[in-house]
Amino acid sequence: MKKMEQLELDAHRAAIASDMRGLLEKYRTIFGWDIPEIDQAAADKLILAAMHKALDDISA
Repeated sequence: MKKMEQLELDAHRAAIASDMRGLLEKYRTIFGWDIPEIDQAAADKLILAAMHKALDDISA
């Protein structure tokens, strides 16, 4: 039997993923405003790396 915390997380997993996609889109937009000729793939890698770093910092 799954623990209650895991069941709760499972119930919200789609919302968490949606929120993360929303954050990526938010920062894509900001990068686009600041750099009109942006390399979107490179920008996405930078944004995702910053998001990973922030999550690592939070979990430490």
